[in-house]
Amino acid sequence: MSAIEILGYVGSVLVAVSLMMSSIVKLRVINLVGASVFSAYGFIIGALPVGFLNGFIVLVDIYYIIEIFTTKEYFRVLEVKYDSEYLKYFLQFHADEIKKYMPTFSFEPGEHWIVLFILRDTVPAGLVCAEYHDSDHLFLNLDFAIPGYRDFKVGKYVFPRMFERRKVKKIYSDPGNEKHERYLKRMGFVKTELDSNTVYALEAK
Repeated sequence: MSAIEILGYVGSVLVAVSLMMSSIVKLRVINLVGASVFSAYGFIIGALPVGFLNGFIVLVDIYYIIEIFTTKEYFRVLEVKYDSEYLKYFLQFHADEIKKYMPTFSFEPGEHWIVLFILRDTVPAGLVCAEYHDSDHLFLNLDFAIPGYRDFKVGKYVFPRMFERRKVKKIYSDPGNEKHERYLKRMGFVKTELDSNTVYALEAK
Protein backbone atom coordinates (compact mmCIF):
# COMPACT_ATOMS: atom_id res chain seq x y z
CA MET A 1 0.00 0.00 0.00
CA SER A 2 1.42 3.39 -1.00
CA ALA A 3 1.68 6.44 1.24
CA ILE A 4 -1.02 8.16 -0.85
CA GLU A 5 -3.44 5.28 -0.32
CA ILE A 6 -2.75 5.36 3.41
CA LEU A 7 -3.50 9.11 3.37
CA GLY A 8 -6.87 8.41 1.74
CA TYR A 9 -7.75 5.72 4.26
CA VAL A 10 -6.75 7.95 7.19
CA GLY A 11 -9.00 10.74 5.90
CA SER A 12 -11.90 8.34 5.41
CA VAL A 13 -11.53 6.85 8.89
CA LEU A 14 -11.38 10.27 10.56
CA VAL A 15 -14.52 11.46 8.77
CA ALA A 16 -16.32 8.24 9.76
CA VAL A 17 -15.15 8.49 13.38
CA SER A 18 -16.32 12.12 13.61
CA LEU A 19 -19.87 11.03 12.87
CA MET A 20 -19.84 8.81 15.97
CA MET A 21 -19.02 11.66 18.36
CA SER A 22 -21.74 12.68 20.81
CA SER A 23 -20.02 16.04 21.39
CA ILE A 24 -20.65 18.59 18.64
CA VAL A 25 -17.23 20.15 19.24
CA LYS A 26 -15.42 16.82 18.86
CA LEU A 27 -17.50 16.01 15.78
CA ARG A 28 -16.55 19.28 14.09
CA VAL A 29 -12.85 19.15 15.03
CA ILE A 30 -12.31 15.53 13.97
CA ASN A 31 -14.38 16.05 10.82
CA LEU A 32 -12.26 19.11 10.03
CA VAL A 33 -9.04 17.11 10.28
CA GLY A 34 -10.47 14.20 8.32
CA ALA A 35 -11.85 16.41 5.54
CA SER A 36 -8.52 18.26 5.33
CA VAL A 37 -6.63 14.98 4.89
CA PHE A 38 -9.17 13.66 2.39
CA SER A 39 -9.12 16.93 0.44
CA ALA A 40 -5.33 16.74 0.17
CA TYR A 41 -5.65 13.14 -0.97
CA GLY A 42 -8.14 14.14 -3.67
CA PHE A 43 -5.89 16.83 -5.09
CA ILE A 44 -2.82 14.57 -4.99
CA ILE A 45 -4.46 11.82 -7.04
CA GLY A 46 -6.11 14.32 -9.37
CA ALA A 47 -9.66 13.65 -8.16
CA LEU A 48 -10.70 17.30 -8.18
CA PRO A 49 -14.36 16.73 -7.12
CA VAL A 50 -13.11 14.90 -4.01
CA GLY A 51 -10.57 17.62 -3.27
CA PHE A 52 -12.98 20.54 -3.73
CA LEU A 53 -15.89 18.89 -1.91
CA ASN A 54 -13.81 18.09 1.17
CA GLY A 55 -12.17 21.52 0.99
CA PHE A 56 -15.68 23.00 1.19
CA ILE A 57 -16.45 20.75 4.20
CA VAL A 58 -13.30 22.11 5.88
CA LEU A 59 -14.59 25.68 5.47
CA VAL A 60 -18.01 24.69 6.83
CA ASP A 61 -16.40 23.03 9.88
CA ILE A 62 -14.23 26.08 10.53
CA TYR A 63 -17.31 28.34 10.35
CA TYR A 64 -19.26 26.28 12.86
CA ILE A 65 -16.30 25.83 15.23
CA ILE A 66 -15.84 29.61 15.33
CA GLU A 67 -19.58 30.02 15.91
CA ILE A 68 -19.55 27.48 18.76
CA PHE A 69 -16.78 29.31 20.62
CA THR A 70 -17.93 32.88 19.96
CA THR A 71 -21.73 32.67 20.25
CA LYS A 72 -22.98 33.77 23.66
CA GLU A 73 -25.00 31.06 25.37
CA TYR A 74 -27.52 31.55 28.16
CA PHE A 75 -27.54 29.16 31.11
CA ARG A 76 -30.02 28.82 33.90
CA VAL A 77 -30.56 26.39 36.76
CA LEU A 78 -34.15 25.23 37.05
CA GLU A 79 -34.99 23.37 40.26
CA VAL A 80 -37.89 20.92 40.11
CA LYS A 81 -39.60 18.61 42.59
CA TYR A 82 -38.32 15.04 42.79
CA ASP A 83 -41.80 13.81 41.81
CA SER A 84 -41.97 15.98 38.68
CA GLU A 85 -43.59 14.21 35.72
CA TYR A 86 -41.08 15.76 33.34
CA LEU A 87 -38.20 14.50 35.48
CA LYS A 88 -39.59 10.96 35.32
CA TYR A 89 -39.97 11.23 31.54
CA PHE A 90 -36.44 12.64 31.13
CA LEU A 91 -34.93 9.81 33.19
CA GLN A 92 -36.89 7.21 31.28
CA PHE A 93 -35.98 8.66 27.89
CA HIS A 94 -32.25 8.79 28.70
CA ALA A 95 -32.19 5.64 30.84
CA ASP A 96 -29.68 3.73 28.69
CA GLU A 97 -27.25 6.64 28.46
CA ILE A 98 -27.50 7.33 32.19
CA LYS A 99 -26.85 3.67 32.99
CA LYS A 100 -23.78 3.72 30.77
CA TYR A 101 -22.20 6.74 32.46
CA MET A 102 -23.47 6.21 36.02
CA PRO A 103 -24.06 2.46 36.51
CA THR A 104 -24.71 2.90 40.24
CA PHE A 105 -27.54 5.41 39.82
CA SER A 106 -31.04 4.41 40.86
CA PHE A 107 -33.95 6.78 41.09
CA GLU A 108 -34.98 6.54 44.74
CA PRO A 109 -35.77 10.14 45.63
CA GLY A 110 -36.51 11.49 49.06
CA GLU A 111 -37.42 14.80 50.62
CA HIS A 112 -33.78 15.81 50.92
CA TRP A 113 -33.08 15.37 47.23
CA ILE A 114 -32.13 18.39 45.11
CA VAL A 115 -33.09 18.09 41.44
CA LEU A 116 -31.67 20.66 39.04
CA PHE A 117 -32.14 20.93 35.29
CA ILE A 118 -29.43 23.02 33.63
CA LEU A 119 -30.99 24.93 30.76
CA ARG A 120 -28.71 25.93 27.92
CA ASP A 121 -30.51 28.37 25.65
CA THR A 122 -33.76 26.91 27.08
CA VAL A 123 -32.68 23.33 26.20
CA PRO A 124 -32.58 20.97 29.24
CA ALA A 125 -28.94 20.08 28.51
CA GLY A 126 -28.07 18.64 31.91
CA LEU A 127 -29.57 17.11 35.02
CA VAL A 128 -28.14 17.01 38.53
CA CYS A 129 -29.72 14.97 41.31
CA ALA A 130 -28.06 15.39 44.70
CA GLU A 131 -28.75 14.93 48.39
CA TYR A 132 -27.14 16.22 51.55
CA HIS A 133 -24.54 13.88 53.02
CA ASP A 134 -24.48 16.18 56.03
CA SER A 135 -25.23 19.85 56.61
CA ASP A 136 -22.49 21.22 54.35
CA HIS A 137 -21.66 18.30 52.02
CA LEU A 138 -23.63 17.21 48.96
CA PHE A 139 -23.50 13.84 47.23
CA LEU A 140 -24.24 13.69 43.51
CA ASN A 141 -26.54 10.80 42.74
CA LEU A 142 -26.57 11.86 39.10
CA ASP A 143 -24.68 14.37 37.00
CA PHE A 144 -25.75 13.90 33.38
CA ALA A 145 -25.51 15.89 30.15
CA ILE A 146 -27.47 14.93 27.07
CA PRO A 147 -25.64 14.01 23.83
CA GLY A 148 -24.48 17.08 21.95
CA TYR A 149 -23.86 19.08 25.14
CA ARG A 150 -20.94 17.17 26.65
CA ASP A 151 -18.36 19.92 26.28
CA PHE A 152 -17.95 20.57 30.04
CA LYS A 153 -19.87 23.89 29.94
CA VAL A 154 -22.81 22.51 31.92
CA GLY A 155 -20.56 21.33 34.76
CA LYS A 156 -18.52 24.53 34.75
CA TYR A 157 -21.74 26.50 35.12
CA VAL A 158 -23.64 24.48 37.72
CA PHE A 159 -21.02 23.54 40.34
CA PRO A 160 -20.01 27.10 41.37
CA ARG A 161 -23.71 27.93 41.74
CA MET A 162 -24.33 24.85 43.87
CA PHE A 163 -21.58 25.97 46.24
CA GLU A 164 -22.90 29.53 46.27
CA ARG A 165 -26.61 28.83 46.66
CA ARG A 166 -26.48 25.71 48.82
CA LYS A 167 -23.72 27.00 51.10
CA VAL A 168 -21.91 23.66 50.96
CA LYS A 169 -18.17 23.12 51.34
CA LYS A 170 -17.75 19.89 49.37
CA ILE A 171 -19.53 17.91 46.65
CA TYR A 172 -19.02 14.15 46.32
CA SER A 173 -19.67 11.88 43.35
CA ASP A 174 -19.31 8.21 42.44
CA PRO A 175 -16.67 7.69 39.74
CA GLY A 176 -19.14 6.36 37.16
CA ASN A 177 -17.64 4.84 34.04
CA GLU A 178 -14.23 5.71 32.61
CA LYS A 179 -15.52 8.68 30.59
CA HIS A 180 -17.41 10.10 33.55
CA GLU A 181 -14.35 9.71 35.74
CA ARG A 182 -12.30 11.73 33.24
CA TYR A 183 -15.04 14.36 33.26
CA LEU A 184 -14.91 14.61 37.06
CA LYS A 185 -11.14 15.12 36.96
CA ARG A 186 -11.61 17.82 34.32
CA MET A 187 -14.07 19.56 36.63
CA GLY A 188 -11.51 19.56 39.45
CA PHE A 189 -12.77 16.58 41.47
CA VAL A 190 -10.10 14.51 43.24
CA LYS A 191 -10.23 10.89 44.32
CA THR A 192 -10.90 10.32 48.01
CA GLU A 193 -12.57 7.97 50.50
CA LEU A 194 -16.07 8.39 51.90
CA ASP A 195 -17.61 5.82 54.25
CA SER A 196 -15.01 3.27 53.08
CA ASN A 197 -15.94 3.85 49.42
CA THR A 198 -13.80 5.38 46.70
CA VAL A 199 -15.44 8.58 45.44
CA TYR A 200 -14.47 11.91 43.93
CA ALA A 201 -14.74 15.21 45.77
CA LEU A 202 -14.84 18.86 44.76
CA GLU A 203 -14.16 21.52 47.39
CA ALA A 204 -15.51 25.04 47.40
CA LYS A 205 -12.96 27.66 46.41
